[in-house]
Formats: sequence, C-alpha cells, structure tokens
Amino acid sequence: MQKFKYLSKLKELYEKNINIIQYLKSLSDSEINSIEDILISYDFQAGSYLKGFSKNRNFKNSYCGSLAKIINNIKYFDSIMEIGIGEATTLCPLLQNLDKKPSEIYGFDISWSRLKFADALLKDFNFKNITLFTANLFEIPLKDSSIDIVYTSHSIEPNGGREEEALIELYRVTRKYLILLEPAYEFASEEARKRMKFHGYVTNLYQTAKKLGYKIIEHRLFDYSSNQLNPTGLMIIEKTANEVNSSHLVCPITFGELIEYNENFLFTKDNFLVYPVLEKIPCLLKENSILASHLLTDYKEFKKRNNVFY
Repeated sequence: MQKFKYLSKLKELYEKNINIIQYLKSLSDSEINSIEDILISYDFQAGSYLKGFSKNRNFKNSYCGSLAKIINNIKYFDSIMEIGIGEATTLCPLLQNLDKKPSEIYGFDISWSRLKFADALLKDFNFKNITLFTANLFEIPLKDSSIDIVYTSHSIEPNGGREEEALIELYRVTRKYLILLEPAYEFASEEARKRMKFHGYVTNLYQTAKKLGYKIIEHRLFDYSSNQLNPTGLMIIEKTANEVNSSHLVCPITFGELIEYNENFLFTKDNFLVYPVLEKIPCLLKENSILASHLLTDYKEFKKRNNVFY
C-alpha cells in the first residue's frame, strides 16, 4: 500500500472534485486501476452513494425490483452474497422485493468506510443478521461452492484487464448461480466504449466467461441503466457444484476457518493469523492479517512449564 502516504493530499483533491483514481494512476504511470487505487477512491467516496440513493429511490427500486424478479425465479436457495456491496443501496431494496428471504445473507466491500454506511442503512431498513466484511474480490475469504447465489452490481467494473481473474474467483465461491450486472461493452455505443476504456472498466466479461467454459444461461442488456454512457449488462451463469461447503468466513491466505477470539479479533488456530474486527465488521483483506503465533499462550502456564523464575 505504497500510495497510502499520499492520503492527506488525496483527501484534499477529492474535496476539490478531482478524479482520485485518475490521479492515482498518474502516480504510477499506469492505465490499469490497481486494488490500492480502487480502495482509496471508494473509501473517500463513502456516503456519496447513500446520498444518491435518497435522491433516486424510484430508479433504484425499479433496478432492484428487476433483479429480484430474476432471483425469485430460482426455486431453491438458502444463501446470497453481494460482491462489492458498497453502502447496501442495492441490497436493501433487493431484499424488500424478494419473495423469500434467504437464511444467510452476505456482503463485502474493499472499503471499510462504505460498510460502515451499509451497516447503518440495513438497520434503518430493519434488516438484521447480515454478515458484512471487508475483502478483495480476487481473494474472497470463503471456501469453494459456499454461497448459493452470488451477484454483482457494477462492482467488477473498475477492474479492466482482470476479467478472467475476477470470474474465476466469483465462480469458485458460487454454489448455484452467478448473476453479473456489469458494464455492457458489447451493447454500448462507441462513445460509451471509449469512456469505459478511459476509466479502466471491464470490457470482456462475456467472451471471457465463454472461454472459461461457463454455462451462460442469459446474456443481454439489463432493463435499467443509470447512465447511458455506462449501460448495465446482465449475465447469468449457472453452476452445478460437485461439493458443498459451509459459508463460514475463512482466512483469505490459508483458507483456515476463522474463530472469534473476542469482539475485536478473529483468528486461525492452526495458522497463527489474526484479523481485526472494527465496529463488528471483520477486516479480511490479506493486508489486515497479523502474525500472532502465541496469541493463545498463557504466560503463567508458560513460565511454569518452562521453569522460568526471576
């Protein structure tokens, strides 16, 4: 996280409405949005989607209602997860429109600050027992085939050039259906395509999914788009999992199951890694890991066992 040293400067630029990601890319002379660029940009934006949600409720209800119709047609599912949940401005109206509320609901984002707002909005809507956590969509802290329905809403978007990596990881944790609402490059105008490339958006999800041999059961322009220069495409991928795993959170490095140490930490007993929990939100980026091989060591017992005296 080399660019964290510029955070104060970046905050000033953001407040002047300067595009943070474009500035960050210029620092490294890159055309690709790095994970660090995306993290910083979205964290500074935290709260802005909530403001937009309150001003555009009719559109958001229509958008999420259309997504809900797709999910309502799926007969059997007990778990659902939104990738890049942001401030839960998609999840809340989606849950309102679902015929059946799954017993397990997950959402993660790379930005902790956005999840802070998400948690508050979910409580405003009286949705409880929803598991929120920070994570990198390329290193999801869940086991293979652990969530029945995984969906996105313009969350793969800024990762142009990494379509294959993203699809492989999302498909890995999916048990039944992967539903993608992402920039529709194939259906976009020439002006929109140029804009997508300029911003480093994904442009090759459909062809990549075909190349990977995934079972694509639907691919079309979605019913609603908030920006005609960034039209939303729908792609639904069906998966028949050979194995079924629990949806317990795991270490993104070792995949060891995480155990609650106290309200402030999770740890992997056999791999010695600890992850902080900030305001009840687990921070599960691999960069958040702390090596603590003696976390469970009792000092008094240690002295007794090793004949340590002073």
